[in-house]
Amino acid sequence: MNLEMVMQELEALGKERTKKMYISNGAHEPLFGVATGAMKPIAKKIKISHRLAQELYATGNYDAMYFAGIIADPKAMTESDYDRWMDAAYFYMLSDFVVAVTLSESDIAQEVADKWIASCEEMRMSAGWSCYCWLLGNRLDVEFSESKISNMLDIVKNTIHDSPERTKSAMNNFLYTVGISYLPLHEKAVETAKAIGTVEVKRDKKKSSFLNAYESIQKAVDKGKLGFKRKYVRC
Repeated sequence: MNLEMVMQELEALGKERTKKMYISNGAHEPLFGVATGAMKPIAKKIKISHRLAQELYATGNYDAMYFAGIIADPKAMTESDYDRWMDAAYFYMLSDFVVAVTLSESDIAQEVADKWIASCEEMRMSAGWSCYCWLLGNRLDVEFSESKISNMLDIVKNTIHDSPERTKSAMNNFLYTVGISYLPLHEKAVETAKAIGTVEVKRDKKKSSFLNAYESIQKAVDKGKLGFKRKYVRC
């Protein structure tokens, strides 16, 4: 399938209700409003296509950009490719659920995520912290430096309340993920979450969200999810 064919199939799958939901979360035109599950039949036909993924992402169409993440070849993408994708990721559903997810399946994931976290740019920081969530929730604990993750918990503790809004949310998810999916630092994550308390995330034209990683970790532990690892990161 080529770019034109995929765009036509995505357009045919678009729903006005889904489109409005995406827009309410920060998406803007152009987009069709395609439910992610509806993309699976097209993805099965294409499987992986680095070239087509780059073409789709470059359209600026939200649905095409999301689909690009599904069929991309993470290990074929360079750091400059990921930076280019981040430049176009204008809201969190792209930064955290397309770019960060794709990056997490590459060999340069931690290296790139570290740079984004240190960038002081809201979407890059959000994507960097989110990438670690996908990594910790999927890869073996031994693949990470315990001292590094411990230092990252300290950064969250000291800066989360003063960080940009989307970064706050990603940091909170990181704290939760360490508490559940990275057993060497479960206890430190719990202590850190308790010290941080509730985090307010302000949202444009919507009520604030109030996040509490400590409560979320305890609920997950009660459900027997301690040590959880997902088999796959991408759909």
